[in-house]
Amino acid sequence: MLGPAGVVAHRCANTLDAMVGHRSPRYLRFGWASARLDDVLAWFPARLTALLAALLAPVVRGSIARAARVALRDGGNSPSPNAGRCEAAFAGALDVGLGGTNRYGDRVEHRGALGDGPAPTPADVRRAVTLSRAVSAAAAVLAAAAALALTRRGGRA
Repeated sequence: MLGPAGVVAHRCANTLDAMVGHRSPRYLRFGWASARLDDVLAWFPARLTALLAALLAPVVRGSIARAARVALRDGGNSPSPNAGRCEAAFAGALDVGLGGTNRYGDRVEHRGALGDGPAPTPADVRRAVTLSRAVSAAAAVLAAAAALALTRRGGRA
């Protein structure tokens, strides 16, 4: 929505968050700012992604209603205020269950449940890739349509 400069700014904030946004004693006084900035910048795109994942669930033989219901119900079960929305929508679209215990080196995280189905199988991973590609294509079409609409109204795209 903010053009190439917005893309670069968002990418910089996201990278900085990945590098120093962790809740650790070393980065506590600096990392929180990059983490919050990344959360703010990703708020709208994350929810648009969740909406597109729900609307495109039939592409992978999923249910729009189930994907939307799981996204709304479970989207807040993730430590990330944004990623959880997308992950929950995908879990609902694929009718799988995500979440549980994750290990990051010596750190263990317990994440809330996303979805009601069984654990994903290799076939579900292939379906997730298909859904991800469909969501990406739809987002590109929406971005192009928004740029065209702005250009026709005399604004800059």
